[in-house]
Amino acid sequence: VQLQASGGGLVRAGGSLTLSCAASGLTFSHYNMGWFRQAPGKKREFAAAITWHGSTTRYADSVKGRFTISRDNARNTVYLRMNSLKPEDTAVYYCAALSSIFSDYGDYWGQGTLVTVSS
Repeated sequence: VQLQASGGGLVRAGGSLTLSCAASGLTFSHYNMGWFRQAPGKKREFAAAITWHGSTTRYADSVKGRFTISRDNARNTVYLRMNSLKPEDTAVYYCAALSSIFSDYGDYWGQGTLVTVSS
């Protein structure tokens, strides 16, 4: 199983980025998917999740209203659109295949992509 995250980079506060996570080696449409992040010196935290059929999403309070998770089962890809970015959004972002959108433990994890937001 591979979850290949991409799209990270350096952006100014207030800017936007879209992360992608391409999955292979699993039946993507059977899995709920999530994005987690880990800031320097901090624990990994949940950011967003989406059900296997894409009809239900869940967000951390810290990103609600600014981030949007979506998926394309035909492309085996999950996305995270991040708007109005803040310096505190700086972190390595990981995608994960989840048994539940309420789970903090992924069945599978990607390698992470770094997002840096400058003030």
